[in-house]
Amino acid sequence: MQIQDILAVVSEEFQAVDRLIHAQLASRVPLVEKIADYIVSSGGKRIRPLLVLMTAKAFANKEADAVKLATVIEFLHTATLLHDDVVDTSDMRRGNPTANAKWGNAPSVLVGDFLYSRSFEMLVELECLPVMQILAKATSVIAEGEVLQLTNVKNPDTTEQQYMDVIHGKTAMLFEASTWGMASLMNRSDEEREAMRIYGRELGLAFQLIDDVLDYDGDAETMGKNVGDDLAEGKPTLPLIHAMANGSEEQRKLIRSVIRKGGLDDISDVLNIVHELGSIDYTRQKADECIERARAQLAILPDSEARNALDALALLAVKRNQ
Repeated sequence: MQIQDILAVVSEEFQAVDRLIHAQLASRVPLVEKIADYIVSSGGKRIRPLLVLMTAKAFANKEADAVKLATVIEFLHTATLLHDDVVDTSDMRRGNPTANAKWGNAPSVLVGDFLYSRSFEMLVELECLPVMQILAKATSVIAEGEVLQLTNVKNPDTTEQQYMDVIHGKTAMLFEASTWGMASLMNRSDEEREAMRIYGRELGLAFQLIDDVLDYDGDAETMGKNVGDDLAEGKPTLPLIHAMANGSEEQRKLIRSVIRKGGLDDISDVLNIVHELGSIDYTRQKADECIERARAQLAILPDSEARNALDALALLAVKRNQ
């Protein structure tokens, strides 16, 4: 299955999500609507709402609640993107100028707040306390993950476990909330909800691991961002952490120095080191292990096109180049 085949499984529901997204962006403040529409229409893969819809389909649920929850998830994700780009002072995302580059930091932060608020308005309409608890917890974990990443910037002593804690918070938690939240909304069994929670978490971890691989092994035009962006910001991601743990004293000193100062002056040397030491392959292996754990959870689902699509999505997550 390719991504087009996966999307086809929930094409009608996906179109309904798109309609609801644009309906919910309506605001009496024109700039709010303009920025929000810009960011949600900027070509993202919308993996998280897709997970909501496919989870619903896998349990043979066709209720409109799935569309609403998928929209809530996408708004939460979009809000974090607006805030992240301000924090990271990013000027490009998905090949387009970021909202903060076009309109400034203050409007971007405030529109992110608007999307958070609108998502919780819709969440209340679902009238499901377990889902509210999941998403309330998810937003705090995401914020903690972002703060933890911020405290680790330019810190070459960041451990692999600290790195995994960061990517669980900043990325995997919303994947987890997407599948877990939908299973909870349908009042599935504890076993089914836990399986979908783990599936989402492991998929999210793998997704971020591959993102961090592509920062050293990707194509800038395909990704819509610059190769080496993480290095430039002094972010100690897993390829660098592995290289420092396994390189020579000279290699460790170079990487530690690069993390501390940021920038791309030594990117060629760093790229040579992470490839020479197998740090890219190590990170990919970690992503593969996450995907195997994710796929194992799908055994709890009845055999269906949606289950096959969830399995295919997991495999695509580690094979992608953007």
